[in-house]
Order: sequence, then structure tokens, then C-alpha cells
Amino acid sequence: MKWMYELMYRYSFVPIPYDIGPREELVSLVEDGRIEPCRAIDLGSGTASNVIYLARHGFEVTGVDFSPAAIELGRERAREAGVEVTFVEDDLTDLRRVEGTYDLLIDYGTLDDLRPSDRDAYVRNVLPLAHAGSRFLLFCFEWEARWWERALGRIGPMAMEPGEVSRRFGASFDIEGIAGGPTGSRFIPRTATYLMTRTA
Repeated sequence: MKWMYELMYRYSFVPIPYDIGPREELVSLVEDGRIEPCRAIDLGSGTASNVIYLARHGFEVTGVDFSPAAIELGRERAREAGVEVTFVEDDLTDLRRVEGTYDLLIDYGTLDDLRPSDRDAYVRNVLPLAHAGSRFLLFCFEWEARWWERALGRIGPMAMEPGEVSRRFGASFDIEGIAGGPTGSRFIPRTATYLMTRTA
């Protein structure tokens, strides 16, 4: 999958789902005051819309992506927006350049794009980034894998299985579903957004 994202960001062929500005759930949480300025990290920062939005609202922000082209794009867009964002090229399944903990973690469509074994590695690498009380905003596709998805080894539309977020994070986070549901699309039938709080 890495080569696909590298080409997409390198040649500015970024489909609409990946480049629609800061995500509405994030904007709502910030503007409603549920999430206040703090040290934040975007796990898979992509087009940098979320990190730029947060930086404009007083957050100390780091964007992480495994695509060098996405990192370059993020830096360019942050310069154009006149905001300060730290961008780090790193692999969320094998973090080597990200240290410390964050008050807010964001993932819009990164975890659900990974194969199950890589999701295991993601969780192992991401958990140390959260301290007690950290918030984790997670958006994902979520549905029961269809027969052809299983047959293709989950190549194609990726999704978390129902209950998978609780299974992977429930021992370490209090989990609140804040948005999502049926989309009306046969291709991407359901989404889910969770706001999780790290327990002690």
C-alpha cells in the first residue's frame, strides 16, 4: 500500500475522501470545547488538514506519516498556512522517530487500512504515546468483512470488524462512540468515530 500513497501524494492525485479539509468530528470537538489546546499527534497526517487546523487553534502538533511525499506536502501546506507543525516520517507499526506522550492522538483512516497483523503492531507502538487521560480520536470504516474481501485477503476496501476497536483498545481506554453509522454506499457501507480516553 505504501507505493500507492507515495504516488498519490507525490503527484497530487488525492481522492476526495483523503482531502476534504479538517474532519468535522475533530472540528466539532474543538469548537465545543471538549478538546482544548494541548500536545497532539496525527497518526497518518496525509494532506495535513487536521494538523493545520489544530495548529491554527493553539495546539502543539506533530504529524506522522510513512510517505515521504505526504511529509513534503504537509510541510508545504503548513508553510503556506503560516503555522508551525512538526512532521515526522515514520512507520506506525515500527515507530523509531517519535518519542514521549501526547494529550491528543488522532487517526483518520490509518488503522483500518492495515492488515490484522499490522494492526497488532500499530497498537503496540501507539499505546506508549498516550498517558493517563490522553484522548484518542479514531475514525474508521467498520463492517463485517464480506466474502470477497475475505477471499482477497482484505485487499480493497478495508474495514474494522464490529467490536474490533473495543477488543483492541478496551483494556487501555474508555471508549465512546461519537459519530458514524450506515453511509448508504454499497462500497463503504458503514463508518464509525470513537473518542477514547486513556485509563490509568
